[in-house]
Amino acid sequence: MRLSAAALDALGTDVAVPSYDRTAVTPGIVHFGVGGFHRAHQAMYLDRLMNDGKALDWGIVGVGVLPHDRRMAEVMAAQDCLYTLVIKHPDGTLEPRVIGSIVGYLFAPDDPDAVLARMVDPATRIVSLTITEGGYHVNQVTGELDIAGLEADLEPGAVPSSAFGFIVEALRRRRAAGVPPFTVMSCDNIPGNGHVARKMLASFARLQDPSMAEFLENEVRFPNCMVDRITPVTADADRAALAERFGVEDGWPVVCEPFTQWVLEDDFGGERPPYEQVGVQIVEDVEPYEFMKLRLLNASHQALCYLGFLDGYRYAHEVCQDKLYVDFLLGYMDHEGTPTLPPVPGVDLDRYKHQLIERFANPEVRDTLARLCAESSDRIPKWLLPVVREQLAAGREIKRSVLVVASWARYAEGVDEQGEPIEVVDRLRDKLVERAQHNREDPLVFISDPDLFGDLASDERFVTPYRAALKSLHEIGARATLEAL
Repeated sequence: MRLSAAALDALGTDVAVPSYDRTAVTPGIVHFGVGGFHRAHQAMYLDRLMNDGKALDWGIVGVGVLPHDRRMAEVMAAQDCLYTLVIKHPDGTLEPRVIGSIVGYLFAPDDPDAVLARMVDPATRIVSLTITEGGYHVNQVTGELDIAGLEADLEPGAVPSSAFGFIVEALRRRRAAGVPPFTVMSCDNIPGNGHVARKMLASFARLQDPSMAEFLENEVRFPNCMVDRITPVTADADRAALAERFGVEDGWPVVCEPFTQWVLEDDFGGERPPYEQVGVQIVEDVEPYEFMKLRLLNASHQALCYLGFLDGYRYAHEVCQDKLYVDFLLGYMDHEGTPTLPPVPGVDLDRYKHQLIERFANPEVRDTLARLCAESSDRIPKWLLPVVREQLAAGREIKRSVLVVASWARYAEGVDEQGEPIEVVDRLRDKLVERAQHNREDPLVFISDPDLFGDLASDERFVTPYRAALKSLHEIGARATLEAL
């Protein structure tokens, strides 16, 4: 049965559906970047609240600004903004639930005025973001705004086309109309994501109107948060399994692991949903939890993906069922990642690290290494290089982190150890691949990009083990290099 509002009553008892009247749900949140993760995480938490009869005035209106978002707009329109979230348990059990907290979707290129009208409406009290690390336009070295991709929105009188453009223009209109500003809630994997969002948006606004920059910095709230749930790309096999086992035809279901975590700073300009009633940790300081997640989970994903791919694996669970890799990951977490962490209140770090390995090894999630290897230029500088720099500053070991960077350089050459092509997916793909293809004659060429690596290429404490690691990857391959380490 094709998923729609009219079909909900006819779905089998094996599929949970919203227990609330969706016609009574009114919008309160505008969200940019409605992808798999948002639908498996923030939208799911709101759906939990709504199933408890709460937060019915916090419905989500999704916004897509990129050309590929048109497909999401089409699926949302065809399915009354409903979708199926399928939790994949390690024993093969599937747990499907239809999520109803998204009540509208706007494809901005088709109707930017409708997006602005929704954002200016006083009922919109939160604008949330999952626009990926690259969506914040941060220069990786200076930490300042990089306007590449934002030029059109900086033209006088421009109709907004980016998330930044829409947020600043909507806030300007609310300010002019005497409507209190909405809270901007970043949910991306960036340390201090709220701080980063404030700084980049204010820098962008300053190029248009300095008074708006001051308003953003002083009047708009930007809570930090840490989010966590492994959510692989939906595959055709996932759609087929949902149809065959549960009778639901869904154009874009979401699959995820059972684990979910959201640590949210209680820093809102006005009202917010009672998230703490459905398992969200509301805290005064998110930073310790952010560091834990970014430097253990996210950096470990980078530690396993390039080496695993070069070794012939294609899924994260395959890598994490191999003792050689498990020992490597735990070694990285224990000896390099953990020493850089502040105390994390209420968390048993040893248990957390072993739980990460169990999560990565879930064979049902089937998280592809290709997904984990994508957009590395936005990930390695934020997740792993801070560990390298802190370890160097303290005189501690970096050999595993160095090998991860070397394996990225080797992966970026675009050919695996069997001579098969690698599809490198990165916004800087052309530059990365061109550099990497000269790795053998100039071993430092890949790390000589100051925009990504700063001055690491001139630090002999990093350069010496990096040369050795890259040479080993070329001469004996990923597996033998790991064994030697």
